[in-house]
Amino acid sequence: MSRPRFTQTLLNSSLAVLLLGAPLALGGCGFQPLYGEREDAPQINAELKRVYVANIPERMGQQVRLALQQNMAGDGPEDPDGYKLVVQPSISSESIDTHSDNTSGRIRMNGHAHWALYTVEQYPKFLAQGDATALDGYTSTYEQYFAQTLNNETATGRVAKTLADQVTQQVATWFRTQATPAQTRSQGPKAFYPMPNAIPNSEKDAPMEQERDDAIPDMATGRGSPSQTGGL
Repeated sequence: MSRPRFTQTLLNSSLAVLLLGAPLALGGCGFQPLYGEREDAPQINAELKRVYVANIPERMGQQVRLALQQNMAGDGPEDPDGYKLVVQPSISSESIDTHSDNTSGRIRMNGHAHWALYTVEQYPKFLAQGDATALDGYTSTYEQYFAQTLNNETATGRVAKTLADQVTQQVATWFRTQATPAQTRSQGPKAFYPMPNAIPNSEKDAPMEQERDDAIPDMATGRGSPSQTGGL
């Protein structure tokens, strides 16, 4: 065997050994797949099938709900008898790449969804909540109205799918960790934090935001205020 061929064979063998040893190394450092089954954890896929996704109004809401139902069902029929998932999605668009004639060459879309998980019983119990965000966009084609409308609907669908995937992942993570939601503090005054992105009321009156029940302001986590999330 020539030296170059021998060297290449040796490199291929070393690479194969490294690839075979990678899962063992990840397992040794504590890495485990989110949807993997463990003896000390509930079956995530089975729990997801028990989630009922509450109705979401408007076109985008229907897209988010359909994607969530597909994610929760997985590879089999769902049996939503254990949990109720309430999701409140929203989407906004802004023009970027503005031209001299006040038209833009790009539309950027920002999606947000707040979710809350409850038990299905006579007196539902609040279990967990979270927020998902998505960023997408499309190129403007003002001279072709049909193409512009199609681009907008396609981008909206992508945002809805991304939000649904993030919500599913967060709910699955909660099933794995079973972390309890933040509790309201019974004593002590709540702190206020300055809002750097808000417009000041005056030179001496800066906008302030009060901390939530978990002692963290909304701007630090990206979640909406109670008025924006319906008090969830």
